[in-house]
Amino acid sequence: MNKFARLDRLPPYVFSQVTELKMQERHAGKDIVDLGMGNPDMGTPEHIVEKLVEAARKPHNHKYSASMGITKLRLAIANWYKRRFDVDINPDTEAIVTIGVKEGLSHLILVTIRPGDVVFTPTPTYPIHPYSAIIAGGDVRGVPVGPECNFFENLMHATKQTWPKPKVLIISYPHNPTTEVVDLNFFQKIVDYAKAHDILVIHDFAYADLVYDGYTAPSFLQAKGAKDVGVEFFSLSKSYNMAGWRVGFCVGNKDAIAALKRIKSYLDYGNFQPVQIASIIALNGPQDCVGDIRNLYCSRRDTLIAGLNRIGWHITPPKGTMFVWAKIPERFIHMGSVEFSKFLIKEAEVAVSPGLGFGEYGDEYVRFALIENKMRTNQAIRGIKKVMEKSEQELKAYEKN
Repeated sequence: MNKFARLDRLPPYVFSQVTELKMQERHAGKDIVDLGMGNPDMGTPEHIVEKLVEAARKPHNHKYSASMGITKLRLAIANWYKRRFDVDINPDTEAIVTIGVKEGLSHLILVTIRPGDVVFTPTPTYPIHPYSAIIAGGDVRGVPVGPECNFFENLMHATKQTWPKPKVLIISYPHNPTTEVVDLNFFQKIVDYAKAHDILVIHDFAYADLVYDGYTAPSFLQAKGAKDVGVEFFSLSKSYNMAGWRVGFCVGNKDAIAALKRIKSYLDYGNFQPVQIASIIALNGPQDCVGDIRNLYCSRRDTLIAGLNRIGWHITPPKGTMFVWAKIPERFIHMGSVEFSKFLIKEAEVAVSPGLGFGEYGDEYVRFALIENKMRTNQAIRGIKKVMEKSEQELKAYEKN
């Protein structure tokens, strides 16, 4: 009973160490400002909620739904892509609704690779990207990404050094956690690369709408020939503050969509139908709410960046996502991201995510999530300022204990 094969390759969850300490400190009475988990704190726009309530009151919506999503939602997805990116999507063969991106991506990987197949993912990156492959029995190769890396050059180097040749490349821009962004020319290079090496590309587009300073995030499917080699996932979690609703979709290559549809038909009956109906309203309805959400995150970003720069922690403002990827200040970098994150909880009463939790190349960084209001963010800045002002003697005393 103590042998659970799929768990053998999963390491202890790095974030749990920081979460446990955060809870201990809160139970001890400390007011910890939590900038760790990327969990939106705002409510879903009212017109979407009202549609959910209306649909939930109708008994015929309480039945099993369709595992690939109801027809009207897939049509709304196709229309949304056409309006946003001028990309044509066939709602019957090139679109499928998923129970959030994590579910859809994990099941697509499960049906795509065999044990031992190689999957390329960025490192650092959102944990489900590599662990979906590991859970499926694949062999993951990390390709360094970040402010000091050229991802495409690293990808070409990894391809030359890897045998057997990779079957899948998972990418995500704007990127969590590094906040890196790309242009359409980058995606065209990825398409050409995938065709040359016969690789399936999966693009996680969760932060499509959370972009700033005039930057517009391109869709992978805008690149010429993209549907020949890949698919793109989008989640309503961030753009519409629907994280707990667990609804997203996958579009693109019809063979990959058909494979995902087939495995989902064995594993689930699709999202609760009122959630899908409300999602139609989200995609087809007024989009002012998306702009309001974007502007709020931008304001929070500016508050955090200005505060950190003011106290001597200098960071370039990110152009995308709901995060700030911050290199640990030089005098603390020897701690590594996990111990530094614990240090911030204890001494600054601020929780952040350790970069190591996103991959080995993230250990010199921590990730701030823009999930607190201006007052709480400034409270966090004041706490961090106390840490930045600690003397070398105080720092050595802390480390000794």
